[in-house]
Amino acid sequence: MSIEIKVPVLPESVADATIATWHVQPGEQVSRDQNLVDIETDKVVLEVVAPEDGSISEFLFQEGDTVLGEQVIAKFIAGAAAAAATEAPKADAAPAAAPAATDESNDALSPSVRRLIAEHNLDASKIKGTGVGGRVTKEDVDAFIKSAPAKATAPAAAPVAPLAGRTEKRVPMSRLRKTIATRLLEAKNSTAMLTTFNEVNMKPIMDIRKQYQDIFEKRHGIRLGFMSFYIKAVTEALKRFPEVNASIDGDDIVYHNYFDISIAVSTPRGLVTPVLRDTDTMNLAEIEKAVRELAIKGRDGKLSVADMTGGNFTVTNGGVFGSLMSTPILNLPQSAILGMHAIKDRPMAVNGQVEILPMMYLALSYDHRIVDGRESVGFLVAIKDFLEDPTRLLLDL
Repeated sequence: MSIEIKVPVLPESVADATIATWHVQPGEQVSRDQNLVDIETDKVVLEVVAPEDGSISEFLFQEGDTVLGEQVIAKFIAGAAAAAATEAPKADAAPAAAPAATDESNDALSPSVRRLIAEHNLDASKIKGTGVGGRVTKEDVDAFIKSAPAKATAPAAAPVAPLAGRTEKRVPMSRLRKTIATRLLEAKNSTAMLTTFNEVNMKPIMDIRKQYQDIFEKRHGIRLGFMSFYIKAVTEALKRFPEVNASIDGDDIVYHNYFDISIAVSTPRGLVTPVLRDTDTMNLAEIEKAVRELAIKGRDGKLSVADMTGGNFTVTNGGVFGSLMSTPILNLPQSAILGMHAIKDRPMAVNGQVEILPMMYLALSYDHRIVDGRESVGFLVAIKDFLEDPTRLLLDL
């Protein structure tokens, strides 16, 4: 029985998609629900799985081709017909294995693997693939990199003339990377963006975490981190400064009476901003669990379009990478974004005395067309006050 393999229905905001990676070859036997192909949109990667046990008889689109929602991309043979169809290719498996390792096999690599190979200037034909159908995975590349130095020291290297052997490799930008670039340029060129800074003493929160960490983890099953305090402080500050929780739509200002906070998450495919919904109704434990869930889904490439749709304000924490200070770029159509940074011990003047305190810089980038200096500074100071005296969050002060 022949079955058509189609592109999933795309969201209204997504016009088309790209065939990212075929995980099987024509004639290769697959089982029901096995991933056949990754389809990349501007926001997420969609997986198309096998409807039955069988095999693909024909590709109608190759990797890199642009496709539309519900478009037929392959023919699939289910059941016994698939088993018969796969008998012939098995006889030629030995000679077919050789060209699989040629340089043309780069077209069968996933975008993340191609990028890793390009970064380390490797020859894909020398890497042995252990994935489905002999495909090269990221783990194969990592293993090859680790083993390369030991092998390189065995033969004596011939003298090389200066600049000889230097090569370059051109890797196409993924759809997500192109979308990120377009949106960043749009934010820079279409808004009156300005950044204001402040600093916060993190000692009170660090003392709370030290005192209650074990009890909190036993009670809620998750560790108490900094992000829940950041989100809670931002939510309370947004209640007091509705201009920061608004956005511009044409000639109108849209004031949002709900609190959806976007969290900047770094993934292998690029930076994404999944959304925490109704943070004003969540306690610290619920925020920690939701942030962890979104981070895991982002790492595994499981974020859906719904996870990243909306959001009134963005929090980005460059401190996890060691950033001391930065000027974050707006996440359109939002009017502001808060940047958190590394916590560093610094000498500070406290009541005329010098004390060593864990300090962190806050950076608020905002659209000056809608947010004035008074609101932006007041908003940032409110966050600073909430973080330096977390009791204010409990007493609504």
